[in-house]
Amino acid sequence: MTLTFSEFVSGFFSNPALAITALLTIGVIIVNGWTDAPNAIATCVATRAMSPKAAVVMAALGNFLGVFVMTKINNTVAMTIYNMVDFGGDAHEAMIALCAALFAIVTWATAAWVFGIPTSESHALIAGLSGAAIALHSSLSGINGAEWVKVIYGIILSSALGFGLGWLIAKVTQIICKNKDRRKTNKFFRMAEITGGAASAFMHGAQDGQKFMSIFLLGMCLVKGQGDVTEFEIPTWLMIMCSVVMGLGTSMGGYKIIKSVGMDMVKLELYQGFSADFASVTCMLVASLTGMPVSTTHTKTTAVMGVGAAKRFSSVNWDVVKEMALAWVLTFPGCGLVGYLMAKLFMFIF
Repeated sequence: MTLTFSEFVSGFFSNPALAITALLTIGVIIVNGWTDAPNAIATCVATRAMSPKAAVVMAALGNFLGVFVMTKINNTVAMTIYNMVDFGGDAHEAMIALCAALFAIVTWATAAWVFGIPTSESHALIAGLSGAAIALHSSLSGINGAEWVKVIYGIILSSALGFGLGWLIAKVTQIICKNKDRRKTNKFFRMAEITGGAASAFMHGAQDGQKFMSIFLLGMCLVKGQGDVTEFEIPTWLMIMCSVVMGLGTSMGGYKIIKSVGMDMVKLELYQGFSADFASVTCMLVASLTGMPVSTTHTKTTAVMGVGAAKRFSSVNWDVVKEMALAWVLTFPGCGLVGYLMAKLFMFIF
């Protein structure tokens, strides 16, 4: 399945269902920019390696390059999300259920953003879609267990590897730079931080950009009455739109998340920010190349915890960590339930 930009524009203004689906998807991407994309640049802003405005521009460019390059190399992350649930059967009901799932994701993520808690939009997306699919089929038959296993592996990988690599890289960096001039090392780490922030934004686009574009294309298929499409081509115009919208979302409200991850949880020094970026980018690169959908939020925040713990266990504000962990734990049942209820309500109304 392919979708040209001209087809999308003409359909947007002539087909209300397509317009609503597209706007809800764009809303989800904007919320991702609010709550998820800021994690990529949190460390370089927190350590003052970059100004917030410059970091947002860099994040938007990095997201686009990540979406474009990684999609060309390997689009299995997009296919994993696309095939995770079954919205087949009646295309009209499936479209309503999908819209309900998107509405649930926006509601859940916005509520978390109000409190400055960096929830995982990847997991909110998966939970909302799963809840809507269960409502559509009135059973678990709409859930693809094989693809869900990849999500479970991704949770374990992003949390354990993020923390472990962050701790290890910070320790090695401390040993290497122990007797070096602090002014010289700070100059190096400031540049390394900027590079790490750009790489983090790149990998965020590679992971989350693919996820949301796959949902966008799923919505377009359902609007056209095509509920059985198994393969699709991600157009360049959609990659550009996705990265620009993410950047817009980050500029609108990302500072709350930047503050929570890069300032409240751990008071980061330059070398720690570099270590956290290096760890999270490595983890996300491995996941993207293997087609495993991981949470960029989990990866970056656990990496920050790891570098903080490498200095002193008490360097980490564990009260902030508890709040984040609670939000993560509640995302699957909470957003899934909202997606289920919204799908039932939308199908009853429409």
